[in-house]
Amino acid sequence: MKIRLLDRYVLSELLYPFVFGVAAFSSIFIASSMLFKLVQYMTNYGASGLILTKLFMYSLPEVINYTFPMSMLLSSLMAFGKLSGSSEIVAMKSGGVSYYRIVAPVLVIGFLVSMFSVIWAEKVVPPAKTEASRIIREDIRGNVKPKSQENIVIKTISGDVQRITYARTFDEKEGRMTNVAIEEIQHDKVTRIQMAKEALWQENQWLLKDGTLFMLDEKDGVSSKVNFAEQIIPLKLSPTQVSWEQKDIDQMSIGELRGYREILKKQHQPYSDPETEIYMRFAIPMASFFFAMLGAPLGTQKQRTSSSIGLGISIIVIFIYYAVMAFTSGLGRGGVIFPWLAAMIPNLVCLVVGIFLLKQKNY
Repeated sequence: MKIRLLDRYVLSELLYPFVFGVAAFSSIFIASSMLFKLVQYMTNYGASGLILTKLFMYSLPEVINYTFPMSMLLSSLMAFGKLSGSSEIVAMKSGGVSYYRIVAPVLVIGFLVSMFSVIWAEKVVPPAKTEASRIIREDIRGNVKPKSQENIVIKTISGDVQRITYARTFDEKEGRMTNVAIEEIQHDKVTRIQMAKEALWQENQWLLKDGTLFMLDEKDGVSSKVNFAEQIIPLKLSPTQVSWEQKDIDQMSIGELRGYREILKKQHQPYSDPETEIYMRFAIPMASFFFAMLGAPLGTQKQRTSSSIGLGISIIVIFIYYAVMAFTSGLGRGGVIFPWLAAMIPNLVCLVVGIFLLKQKNY
């Protein structure tokens, strides 16, 4: 019973700083970049207040996602700074409670925040970013868009069949796609794959040229293979509509990224960029757990410390973490190091340092 009471007390000290951190760091992001862009859209393009409000709301999920690890670090620092400053941690240890047990509820909350952040980054952030991009292109800039693009992805659903079309290049003006691959997915299984050198927009339909159709079987893999000179595909989007359907890598879900990566592999194209992005979708949210591991011992000091010191330490740790992450992810996307290693190096560093600090504070 005493242990449960202790857990509730530690968590109560954690809650307010965490909420404060989300609000504070979100405000910093908004004031430093988003607000400036909104003013630009209003002055340069005459965007209305309603459109800017919609853009602001769809831009918030990504900002909030980045603040979760930062807020976890700040809250654990401030909570344990307060507990150690009032000698409560000393009292707990004198009562026979180990330092690891005192820190345990913070690590559990850090892990739960990480899991929630993974779901948030997968289910909320990509569609919100896609809609924000659409608002900027269509509602603010007035349909200003590139006429040719590379590495396009088109996702369509017809009944219980889902089709994902990939193309190495796309030219809207010519109505042409090159190195095309189409996956048909039914009941969560890939049933057919069509690959062709190009697809042309002719007579309001897309025509595949010089391709191969693979029929897949769950047990035997490729069950049949048929070559064809021309074939109409059930893609009802015009070249103009295809332009608007495109997503940047950071707007794709993990499932879309995996499919895109596999197609690049089959076409013998570099695929380190989407693969690194897949691992980053897990690495960044998991930073909440590792920041909790760092924040607790960093906040545990023998002398009294103010909350401003905790905020300063948070900023330094966050800066170092994201600087290392930017460097390693760049190496991963460029194919210099393994994508999984590029994504995990910052967290591994936090893990090693966190374990070292926890052992020190346990004495």
